[in-house]
Amino acid sequence: MNFNLEILGLIAGTLSCITFVPQIFKTWKTKSVKDISILSFTIVSVSTILWLVYGILKELPSVIMTNIVVLLTALIMIFMKFKYDRNDNKNH
Repeated sequence: MNFNLEILGLIAGTLSCITFVPQIFKTWKTKSVKDISILSFTIVSVSTILWLVYGILKELPSVIMTNIVVLLTALIMIFMKFKYDRNDNKNH
């Protein structure tokens, strides 16, 4: 059986890419970030940057594409944390 490992990487990457999408939509809808951990998203961002560098050095398209999208979604969450954190603090 000839199985292309890059296809497996693309499937796994697609699932990784959508990991934060439900949280992004919920945060955007509610404008509440009180339960969002900035530390978690910072760790994810650093980890993703390292994976991105690895993918570039090894010339692995699935790793590169996945980590670009995951990094963007993590950065969106970090941005919303800073933007909406003021709203959460005003309500208390």
